[in-house]
Amino acid sequence: MEKTNKDDFIELEFTGLVKDGEIFDTNRKEDAEKIDLKIGPKPMIISIGHDMILPGLDKDLEGKEIGKSYEVELQPKDAFQERKKELIRLIPKSAFTAQNLDPKPGMTLALDQTLVRIASVSGGRVLVDFNNPLSGKVIIYKYKILKKVTDIKPKIQSIIDFFFKGQKIEFEIKEKKAIIKTLAVYKPMIEELNKRFKDILGYELDIEEVKEEKENNPSPSQ
Repeated sequence: MEKTNKDDFIELEFTGLVKDGEIFDTNRKEDAEKIDLKIGPKPMIISIGHDMILPGLDKDLEGKEIGKSYEVELQPKDAFQERKKELIRLIPKSAFTAQNLDPKPGMTLALDQTLVRIASVSGGRVLVDFNNPLSGKVIIYKYKILKKVTDIKPKIQSIIDFFFKGQKIEFEIKEKKAIIKTLAVYKPMIEELNKRFKDILGYELDIEEVKEEKENNPSPSQ
């Protein structure tokens, strides 16, 4: 039976749950319906051993049979990390009102493009929790590796999707280069990402300048 190895590109079907059974992420249709997930589920393509998913799950994917179902339990250190007291902070309420936000205890809001949970509101101060909502929790992943990916185009697409989550990025392949079509101003950013791109795939990442700003304005995911 064919098994996976480090550096393999694979097509992955998965469901992530906290240990009490609540689903927080999935690309399986039947599980997506349980949490009313609107995004159309589809298999994820990743390269094993290159930090494209949580560390514990990434490690568990090595040496697995194609087409077989697996389940792995991850402690916080291998998933979303332990909760940190220093990430709970008092912030002036004005920081929220300036962004037309009305903080209430228990709410989850995007403050300066960072997802935060409101712990309490007292007068003009708000106690804000910057910890990931899943930090400190034991996580379970149920998954199946559908196949190994061997074609170069979906491999490149998967890495670009990982770097620029949620953005439509056009590219073309020339020899051993993946050329992203975007504005010249993004060239330093592409150059910065090039080393990791090459480490994962062995291809160079380059840029082809376009004139219209509407074409592609990538910003890398954090």
